[in-house]
Amino acid sequence: MDLVCLDLEGVLVPEIWITFAEHTGIEELKRTTRDEPDYDKLMQYRINILKEHNLGLKEIQEVIEGIDPLPGAKEFLEKLKETTQVLIISDTFTQFAKPLMKKLGYPTLFCNELVVAEDGTITGHKMRCPQSKLSTVKALQSVGFETIASGDSHNDMAMIQASKAGFLFRTTEQLKKEHPELQAFESYDDLFQAIKGVLS
Repeated sequence: MDLVCLDLEGVLVPEIWITFAEHTGIEELKRTTRDEPDYDKLMQYRINILKEHNLGLKEIQEVIEGIDPLPGAKEFLEKLKETTQVLIISDTFTQFAKPLMKKLGYPTLFCNELVVAEDGTITGHKMRCPQSKLSTVKALQSVGFETIASGDSHNDMAMIQASKAGFLFRTTEQLKKEHPELQAFESYDDLFQAIKGVLS
């Protein structure tokens, strides 16, 4: 039983925090897991910046409403779902993901939760489990699935390396250099063909 595990941001949709940073003009919010592999540290950094600028969940959700999937992402996902089972494993949050899932045709998503005060201030975050991407892949393997994984960032590496096959997608030159053993793709067609090759 094969199951394809995909990252969300950078693979299927634009990076939410980068889009929000561009929208607000707050350069510091452009920092992602590509720059800071420690997710807890990164989230605390973001929460502090939001607080400084008096921004909350409402403002982020308004920007997310205007985000569309990356060109070709929805078609790629549909083609993949016709071929095999697909799961999106993301470090994003349920409060961010809903409008994006609708635009992608409601694929299955495992992600995390934000802790939000009554006034809409983001005060923290709750991870579904430690090392959520790796833990999920290992749990799937423990119930008989063979996983194939793809992502673009440091926080995708553990799930990629733990899978029977893994691919980098639209990643950084730095990550390609650090992991020459992994194939890296720029187009959905190439990624689809590579996954199909593993499935057959």
